[in-house]
Amino acid sequence: MLPHYYTDCIEAGCDEAGRGCLAGSVYAAAVILPRDYDNPLLNDSKQLTAKKRYELRKVIEHDAVAWAVGIVTPEEIDEINILHASFLAMHRALDQLKVRPDKLIIDGNRFDPYVPIADEACQPRQKRVFPKRDGRQPLPYQCIVKGDGKYEAIAAASILAKTFRDDYMDELDRKYPVYGWKKNKGYPTRQHRMAIRDHGVSPYHRKTFNLLGDLQPTLFENIE
Repeated sequence: MLPHYYTDCIEAGCDEAGRGCLAGSVYAAAVILPRDYDNPLLNDSKQLTAKKRYELRKVIEHDAVAWAVGIVTPEEIDEINILHASFLAMHRALDQLKVRPDKLIIDGNRFDPYVPIADEACQPRQKRVFPKRDGRQPLPYQCIVKGDGKYEAIAAASILAKTFRDDYMDELDRKYPVYGWKKNKGYPTRQHRMAIRDHGVSPYHRKTFNLLGDLQPTLFENIE
């Protein structure tokens, strides 16, 4: 795991969680680690046990120069599509950082350029994917395929995004236990799709997604 991609600036790593789910918000995190930071336990969140992810979350929250989590709702996902929603969640996380980065490293192969919000507009952006620039320029960035397994800041962001989203899905599971969200976290398991077929959709399902897969009964008869 490499400590930094850029060596001459303040760098923030970004990653998302929940992009492939049928239900729930998409979460993203942005993390700035100290210049000389090195934690050999950091890794892609998918390669870690749940226990290890939560242990590392505490370490990241304590050690990071700055960190934040951004959220985009199912309704917004349906409005702007999941790809742009994932990037908007990253933008919202970046908006909340207490230290402004100079450059970004992004997990994946695409990104919507990020224009920092003006100092006088401290609230994270709402539904705008591309904010009015007012002469401000996007931050330089580098997309890195499988970056969460290569760079510590992206790995840290993947852990925060995953654990905060898991907490959110566990809370939703208490309201809608029929879908098994505590176990599947909203991903398209067969059990999840069968529950949609049998019980209809919840207010948290992404209506523009193929919710049933190869199961075909009338989907929207039992909307709650």
